[in-house]
Amino acid sequence: MTEVILKKQRPKHLALNQIRLPLPGIVSILHRVSGAGLFLMLPVLLSLFGNSVGSPESYAAYKAVIGNIFVKLLLLGLLWAYLHHFCAGIRFLLLDMHVGIEKEAARSSSRIVLIVSLILTVTIGAKLW
Repeated sequence: MTEVILKKQRPKHLALNQIRLPLPGIVSILHRVSGAGLFLMLPVLLSLFGNSVGSPESYAAYKAVIGNIFVKLLLLGLLWAYLHHFCAGIRFLLLDMHVGIEKEAARSSSRIVLIVSLILTVTIGAKLW
């Protein structure tokens, strides 16, 4: 008697454009990406801070760098990354304390994180621009 073993056809590659993550998954990935981006941009931020408080000449160089529109957009992106990382971090701390771990509560808290981080970014960015 011969046995036919049917193997399940598994994909050979991961099609990222076909994966539909739920909103809490997107917030989790953005939290990780924003943390990594903030960590990698730390030398640039420290350099800008050092130039702003060093001497009058270094402050003039700082003003020249910050006046560039691309640098302003980069700093606006870093502001969003910081605010999103902060808000999502609070959400994850609450999840660690078993607050809001139900499916609907997790969805609403992730929606709140995205909305609050964007509103804070627009508000603070408008004041700083």
